[in-house]
Amino acid sequence: MALGYLARFQATARSLERVLHRRVAASARHHGTDTDQGRALVADLIARYLRAGLLDDAAFARARAISLHGRGISTRSIIARLAEKGVPRPEIDAALAALAEEAPDDTPPDLAAAKRTARRRRLGPWRGEDVRAERREKDLAALARAGFSYSVAKSVIDGER
Repeated sequence: MALGYLARFQATARSLERVLHRRVAASARHHGTDTDQGRALVADLIARYLRAGLLDDAAFARARAISLHGRGISTRSIIARLAEKGVPRPEIDAALAALAEEAPDDTPPDLAAAKRTARRRRLGPWRGEDVRAERREKDLAALARAGFSYSVAKSVIDGER
């Protein structure tokens, strides 16, 4: 079941463990078996997959951070989403560092992502000039809700394309 899951989905060690624990609990309820024995088997399986390279939290974090950043997701949101998937903090930090290194012309990752979000949602400079000034506060709020700092949001909304 674990191999089938990994064939369909990218997963971290923690997220695969959660899926397998749910399956063990359901099986134990249905068959009346011991959940502790099933949890031990899951732990052994996860350790074996980590040794074999089938699970790699660092590679998952890098790929997911690049993907989310490309969609205009803020660094704060990337951190939260990776943590939710069970990626350890050192791997998250390494993924964000790699993201910053890959940035063209030393543009901070959050600024580039905020510009992508503003372009996609037609905020600030991507809005018509006739309504840009009156929608400024709402555009700033939209970027703040997306997880961008006030300084980043202000520079994007008040800046040029």
